Amino acid sequence: MNLIGTKWKPLVLFHLLDGALRSGILQKQIPEISNKMFTQTVRELEKEGLISRKVYPVVPPRVEYKLSERGKSLENILRSLDAWGKEDIKHTI
Repeated sequence: MNLIGTKWKPLVLFHLLDGALRSGILQKQIPEISNKMFTQTVRELEKEGLISRKVYPVVPPRVEYKLSERGKSLENILRSLDAWGKEDIKHTI
């Protein structure tokens, strides 16, 4: 839980399950997250070895994030949380 136990980390990881995403696209997948929180979250996930960051030497800069092998090991957990959330929302409406 220390690795993914924040509000934003599971969401970032979940959106990377289907492959690498450019920074801007990934951030748009989570519209409620601020720029500051997005940057902090991806930096922490990278430091923890759950995602990798690739910077392309182009102008304007292009940054891409993808799950590391360690991050991929969370796939079943993340998909289960997603399925549970979709089912649980039916009880709260």
